[in-house]
Amino acid sequence: MSRRLLLLLVGTAAFWVLIGIPARHLGGGDHALIYSGTALLLCVVPAVITLAWALRASAPGQDPFYQVAVILGGTGVRLFGVLLVAILLTQNVPLYQEREGFLLWLAVAYMFVLALEMALLLSGRPRAGGPS
Repeated sequence: MSRRLLLLLVGTAAFWVLIGIPARHLGGGDHALIYSGTALLLCVVPAVITLAWALRASAPGQDPFYQVAVILGGTGVRLFGVLLVAILLTQNVPLYQEREGFLLWLAVAYMFVLALEMALLLSGRPRAGGPS
């Protein structure tokens, strides 16, 4: 497993601990823990797939246009997949219909995982105009 993929998984788990447990104790109850965990899991699965795909596309010798297509295509597929599963959960699973808040957790989780994934993806790229 790539170091960046591992950092994505560890960072997401740490974020869940940092926001889920306090939210549970600050009045959200078990729903806050379940909603935050589900949202993060729902976002990290496609993020791992797209990060692995993007890392493979950024290997030396790959066409730069292919790299851009992978990043943009991965983002579109991830957004569509996360929204589709979220809609299915909120429409068909009673636990996600009981209380408001799952979609808010999903938005926060999506933004965090996307930012972390982009940071990990860009961290290994050489700077433009820098030493070769």
